Amino acid sequence: MKFIKSFIAPAAIALFLLVPAYAQETQLTVVDEGVAQVNDVVITLSRINREINNAVDSMVREGKDREEAKAEIDGKRGRLIASIIEEELIMQKGKELGMERDVEARINQQFIQQKDEMGFKSLDELFAAMRAQGINPDDIRANLRSQITRQWVFQTQVDEQVRWNITDKDIQAYFEKHKEKFTEPATVTLSEIFLSFAGKNVDEVRQNAKVIVERLRAGEDFAKVAVETSDRLNVAENKGSVGKFEMDRLADVFKAPVESTDVGGVTDPIEITEGIEILRVDAKTEQGTESNFDKDKVLQAMMEEQVPPARKQYMKVLKDDAYIKLAEKYRPIVSPFLTEETPEETTASK
Repeated sequence: MKFIKSFIAPAAIALFLLVPAYAQETQLTVVDEGVAQVNDVVITLSRINREINNAVDSMVREGKDREEAKAEIDGKRGRLIASIIEEELIMQKGKELGMERDVEARINQQFIQQKDEMGFKSLDELFAAMRAQGINPDDIRANLRSQITRQWVFQTQVDEQVRWNITDKDIQAYFEKHKEKFTEPATVTLSEIFLSFAGKNVDEVRQNAKVIVERLRAGEDFAKVAVETSDRLNVAENKGSVGKFEMDRLADVFKAPVESTDVGGVTDPIEITEGIEILRVDAKTEQGTESNFDKDKVLQAMMEEQVPPARKQYMKVLKDDAYIKLAEKYRPIVSPFLTEETPEETTASK
C-alpha cells in the first residue's frame, strides 16, 4: 500500500528497434545497434527494448491502454536512456565493491518469502503462476538486482558517510533552529478497500467503487465489505486495517481526501495507477504544540535533507569519472539528462 511519500529511483526504461537483414539465401540475421558505451559495457537497443516493453506491460496490467502507455514512455525516451546509463554505472560500482553474491542471496530470499506468503510449495510453482499472469520471473529478478544494488551502493558509499559527518552538536543545533518540525505530528489511522485495475475493465472497476462507497455510507460493516470486495491478498486477516500514518507523510493523492473526511467516514474513490482506493478514517490526532527533542527524529530530518543532494553529487562523480560515449543520433535527446551542463560539455561527448 503506497500511502507514504518516498524517494523513488527513476526506472531504467528506453527504446529499441531490431533491424532484420537477410544474409545468405533465407538466413535471417538480427543486427543490434549500440546506443551508448559505458566504460567497457555497450548498451544496446535490444536491452533498451526489453526495458520499455516491460514498462509498457506493467502499465497495461495496471489498467492503462497499451497505445497510451507506449506514447507516454516514448515521450520520455531521452530521460529514460539516461536512466539506464546511470543504472549501468551503479551496477558496475556494485560489482567493483563485491556486492554481487550478497545481492543474489537477497533476491533469492525475496522469492522464497513470496512463495511462502502465497502458499506455493516450490519456486517452480511460484514462477509458473507469475508466467500465467504475464510476468516473467527473469525480468523481476533483473529489476530486483538493479534495485538492491542501487540501494546498497548508495547506502554504503553515500548515506553512511553523510550520517557519520553529523555530530551530536550538529543535531542539537538543528533542533534549536527547527523546533517547529519536532512537535508531535498529526496522525490518522486508516482502513482500506483496494480494487485493482489488473486484467479488468477500468470503467467497471470505477462503477464498482462507487457502489461500494454507497454501501458503506448506507451503514454496511466496513470489515465485511472489505473481505468481500478488496483485492488485497491479506484482507481476510486484517479486515482492511492498514494502521496509523503521520498526516504530513501521506502521499498527496491521499492527503486531501483524508483531511476532509471525519472519523468514521469513508472517502470518495481515490484513483491511483494500480487501481482504486476507498479509505475509512478510523481515528485522528491533532498536531502537538510543544517541541520535543528526540535525537533519532532530528537525525532522520537531517538525513532527509542531506542525502538526496549527496546522492546526486555521487552520481555526478561516477559519470565524470566514467567513459560514456553516445551514438551520434541519440546525443541530442540524452545528453541534457546526463548532466546539468550543456550537451556540448557533457561526459557523453567524450
